[in-house]
Amino acid sequence: MGLFDFFKKKESSPKEQEALDKGLEKTKEGLFSKLSRAVAGKSTIDDDVLDELEEILVTSDVGVSTTLKIIDRIQARVSKDKYFGAPELNELLKDEIQQLLSENNSSDFNSFEYGNHKPYVIMVVGVNGVGKTTTIGKLAYKLKAAGNKVVLGAADTFRAAAVEQLKLWGERVDVRVVAQPMGSDPASVAFDTVQSAVANGDDVALIDTAGRLHNKVSLMNELTKIKKVMQKVVPGAPHEILLVLDASTGQNAIEQCKQFTQATDVNALALTKLDGTAKGGVVIGISDQFKIPVKYIGVGESTDALQLFDRKEFVNSLFK
Repeated sequence: MGLFDFFKKKESSPKEQEALDKGLEKTKEGLFSKLSRAVAGKSTIDDDVLDELEEILVTSDVGVSTTLKIIDRIQARVSKDKYFGAPELNELLKDEIQQLLSENNSSDFNSFEYGNHKPYVIMVVGVNGVGKTTTIGKLAYKLKAAGNKVVLGAADTFRAAAVEQLKLWGERVDVRVVAQPMGSDPASVAFDTVQSAVANGDDVALIDTAGRLHNKVSLMNELTKIKKVMQKVVPGAPHEILLVLDASTGQNAIEQCKQFTQATDVNALALTKLDGTAKGGVVIGISDQFKIPVKYIGVGESTDALQLFDRKEFVNSLFK
């Protein structure tokens, strides 16, 4: 079983689909109002249309390199027959964008399978302010609601507020939190959390980490140390290194992804605050550039507003 094959396939509920559609409204408005103007009254996809499409995608935070890739592919597909209208261009875009998004086979919280990993350890990384701790709380809520025993580790000991915030989420969703005083060694907290998870028979351990990037070498050393001490208790831990990014920051999120992928072995992404931004195109650029699956997206403030990412549903929602 592959690293991301932990959930049985299942379509989103009508409520989840509605939340996704609503969460992408600002991105859709920005992208498709411009797109419709670009092809209005035109019966062919010519160089002028492609130039306008390029500008639309770049300003929607898809990113330059990914945009050029999309334009080149569309240009190749219409080179033989340029008589395409807006509906055909939309279908071409849908197809190309879906192909650029990394497949994420995780699509159901209700059928969590562990394979040889129990507890399944998730180390969560990301800069302060992106919604990292909130994402941990919402993920814990989803996993617990699906019948899993979950424990949280407050290894972001650099900020007292981070520890307190995680404790509040633990109380809110009724899961245990392992914490030490502010300034404690983060690796010690991670070790205690995983050791506690084993002793308690927990299914999932979620480890919060410090979000500072002022010194990449220091960050790399700290994350490496955390990984090493957890592996003393659970070989192979962490099984998932989840990078949380704020979609509303657009291209800055791509830069953060670059920094963290250089610092540690990120193998899953969570994009937060999609509901409050017109920069949802950043999901496409990040997935294409880093070849890391977007596993979770945040489309609202409520506790259950964290969704497993489905690339087909995401693209279909964008083009509704």
